[in-house]
Amino acid sequence: MSQHETIVMSVGGSLIVPDAIDTHFLSSLKDLIETETANGRRFIIIAGGGKTARRYQDAAAEVAAMENEDLDWLGLHATRLNGHLLLTIFRNLAHRVMVTNPDDVLDMPKDEKLIIAAGYRPGASTDLRAIQIAERVGAQKVINLSNIDYVYTDDPRKNPDAEKIEDITWEDFRKLIPEEWGPGLNSPFDPVAAKEAQAKDIEVASLNGTKLLSLKNYLDGKPFTGTRIHN
Repeated sequence: MSQHETIVMSVGGSLIVPDAIDTHFLSSLKDLIETETANGRRFIIIAGGGKTARRYQDAAAEVAAMENEDLDWLGLHATRLNGHLLLTIFRNLAHRVMVTNPDDVLDMPKDEKLIIAAGYRPGASTDLRAIQIAERVGAQKVINLSNIDYVYTDDPRKNPDAEKIEDITWEDFRKLIPEEWGPGLNSPFDPVAAKEAQAKDIEVASLNGTKLLSLKNYLDGKPFTGTRIHN
């Protein structure tokens, strides 16, 4: 990636709040982003909802019958809370307003080194918002940080025969995941976002955010640990 490219990065809630808030991860991320922006790179980071979203969704569903839209809104607010946490720790670097509507990214000053984004409205995950933001700013690549090294052919926690994927086309990848998206869906990448990324020819690199050296290697065009999904 060139030094002046805008990098769209989705940071999973599983990294920000695996259980309690992970300050070690946040410190490492802060160091990396500060170094990279000082070297001329520009980032748009979108926060996921993770366990915070699921806890609220599960609790609500235990007490009353839930509509998908209500579950979605709980998830959205979790992404905004996590996004606001990022906005706070990057106070001296980030644009002061968090982006929720992907269209708003077009109104951001081009010299802003860092923009924080979060969920927008029901019916989609932050994966889709990351792809939409990338499309609007003309970014050809999206980095998807989660808590696993690779995308697998199936859930490795449930299926011991699941195989890791290092490189795959969107067409083949989409055969591995559900066709529809629903609140709290546990898929390595949102099916709606996958379809959009394929249509817009956007590459997604799925990396383990706890191993930020892999992220650095990917940014610098070096071999990295992770999964590359592309046309």
